[in-house]
Amino acid sequence: MQTTESLKRRMKSAGDLLSVVKTMKALAAVSIRQYQKAVESLTDYNRTVEMGLQIVLKERMGAMLQRKTSTMKRLGVIVFGSDQGLCGQLNEQISVFTLDYIKKTGVKKENRKVLSVGARVADYVEDAGQSVHELMGTPASTSGITPLVQEIIMIIDEWHFQHNVDHFLLFYNKYVSGAIYHPHMVQLLPVNRDWLKEIAKKKWESKSLPIFRMDGDQIFSSLIREYLFVSLYRAFAESLASENASRLASMQNAEKNIEEQLQDLHVQFHRTRQMTITEELLDIVAGFEAMQEEAT
Repeated sequence: MQTTESLKRRMKSAGDLLSVVKTMKALAAVSIRQYQKAVESLTDYNRTVEMGLQIVLKERMGAMLQRKTSTMKRLGVIVFGSDQGLCGQLNEQISVFTLDYIKKTGVKKENRKVLSVGARVADYVEDAGQSVHELMGTPASTSGITPLVQEIIMIIDEWHFQHNVDHFLLFYNKYVSGAIYHPHMVQLLPVNRDWLKEIAKKKWESKSLPIFRMDGDQIFSSLIREYLFVSLYRAFAESLASENASRLASMQNAEKNIEEQLQDLHVQFHRTRQMTITEELLDIVAGFEAMQEEAT
């Protein structure tokens, strides 16, 4: 049976752990909002890119539709996970979703190149038998996203021109609300033709159409690079928001478990203390009776 002193130590340890869990819970909630704002900030930027594409596509759409759709021979995969733990099933879920999807494409393993953002998701992917060719860490805040996006774009260029990778897919957890998120896929390259058609058919908001004097191919290429930037930045922000949402859920469960354990420890402590007091009283009574017997 545990003593009151040992129970006091366990209660103190549980209280300290509860304090840490509450701090991590608060930090996760603040981080979610930070990355939500980052996603929201992309709205106007993305709209500007789409408006530019809309003008260029009015002249280029016919030529684009005449091009044949290339078959998927070599596949580039970019999957977003986490570097840190305590985030539930986040890495396992996105890795399973990614591996199931790329398996359905029919592209052989040797013709796939995988870039993993986050060491923990890379472990899941490699454990499943798929090699990871590039590994990047996750940023600690929104200020670290842009340099990593630019680095990924350089890797995409290298894989495309040096390794003939013709298709690129993006996999990440998309944040919904509270502690809810779900795996999401985006076809990064080649750009989805249906999406381009939809942009080209949009009605221009004003009566006068903008004009451009630069080469159409050059402008289109620049706008596509901006589209890549927006897509990758959004994937980073959504994935990081989902990571913190999963961590928030884990911390909520941990907080509940610790509070229940503390309650049990308090009950044990009071029961043990009462038993100790009772035993001491019985000892006093027994001693008193023994002294009376000796006196008689």
